Amino acid sequence: MNHVHSSISSVSTDTKGLKKIQRPLVILPTFNEVENIFQILEAIEELPVRISVLVVDDSSPDGTAEMVTNHPSFDKNIFLLKRPMKSGLGSAYREGFQWALKNGYDVCLQMDSDFSHNPNDIPRLLKAVSDGADIAIGSRYLNGISVVNWPLHRLFLSLWAGAYTRFLTGMPFSDPTAGFSAIHRKVLKKLVNHNISSDGYGFLIETKYFAWKDGFSIKELPIVFTERRDGQSKLNFSIKVQSAIRVIQLGLGRIWDLNAHKERVPTNCPLYDFTFGENPHHIQSLTAEHRKERTERLIMSLSHDERS
Repeated sequence: MNHVHSSISSVSTDTKGLKKIQRPLVILPTFNEVENIFQILEAIEELPVRISVLVVDDSSPDGTAEMVTNHPSFDKNIFLLKRPMKSGLGSAYREGFQWALKNGYDVCLQMDSDFSHNPNDIPRLLKAVSDGADIAIGSRYLNGISVVNWPLHRLFLSLWAGAYTRFLTGMPFSDPTAGFSAIHRKVLKKLVNHNISSDGYGFLIETKYFAWKDGFSIKELPIVFTERRDGQSKLNFSIKVQSAIRVIQLGLGRIWDLNAHKERVPTNCPLYDFTFGENPHHIQSLTAEHRKERTERLIMSLSHDERS
């Protein structure tokens, strides 16, 4: 079943506008992507922009890593980090970011390796960063709904997750759970110092949240998201629960943290009324110390439940 409610063509971007970006790197976390990995590497290589690729593979038993090492461009502009066990999307990106910083790349791109994200959109994201954005997000919902081959229940879940995340964190983005983005090096250097704890898809939310909270410029661009061509999705119930809990933790953290920075809080943020409104809830009558203590206790409880 197809659910496409807007039409956006992925067209080539004028590469002359990318001169400010000297060394872009695509990070591809993989687990059992042997059916897609060679083709996605080929598609990236065919772009009009020279881009390096780092595949972070969790010891896929299907031979994904071997497919990467057999590529003609391996160790030239295609590289591999093979990890000893399945460790999750978030930790793959954390290691990828550190590798990128160590090796002097100036922009990192997050994307799926299964063609859900169109490689032809990469130059558009890079152009946005070259033009001044610190992060460029490929949004599925900026111009209506732009999703192909999703069943209705998955579409509703995605829309609900976005609304849930916006409500609790205050982020203004149309697609805060998006997995396709370009991130400038200066943002990466700041992000690696944050306690980004999610190992699943919550990591994608956390990177946007902390970058937004730190005042970086974030621009959304419309893309069309297409359900994977081959293989199986890695999004399971456990990952969804972990991400939902982490969003609650981020939202609760803002309640006491933003008290010290009231002038920076957007008044359209749902947590503004809860924390600073004319008719504040009971939490507003607590001292900052008690408020922080209660929040930390609840976060510890949520984290304990998540590990159990």
